[in-house]
Amino acid sequence: QVQLKESGGGLVQPGGSLRLSCVASEGTFSRYSMAWFRHVPGSEREFVAAIKASGGSTYYGDPVKGRFTISRDRAASTLYLQMNSLKPEDTAVYYCAAGRVITSTLTSHNRYDYWGQGTQVTVSS
Repeated sequence: QVQLKESGGGLVQPGGSLRLSCVASEGTFSRYSMAWFRHVPGSEREFVAAIKASGGSTYYGDPVKGRFTISRDRAASTLYLQMNSLKPEDTAVYYCAAGRVITSTLTSHNRYDYWGQGTQVTVSS
């Protein structure tokens, strides 16, 4: 059973930065691709970023390209999302997820098997 726990959310002004963390069960990164999704009530979960288990290739949703960076620390079993130049429209609950996904399905939330509890990010002045 994979366990995921996010942290690092909070209130930040537009243009500011935050770094989200997701601590995973040991060995998760070698077996599963990892991703960040975000959710605003009344809408579908939106793909933010992903990193493949094998090779570590990274992928980003169009709204965050050039501003967000996904990374992982295998030794610490921790996934990160560095968020820069934050905008009010980035406000959402952010979730990390793990799954055995192929590249063509990386952006589909229903392809991921394990989810954290989420962390709230609010971008407001």
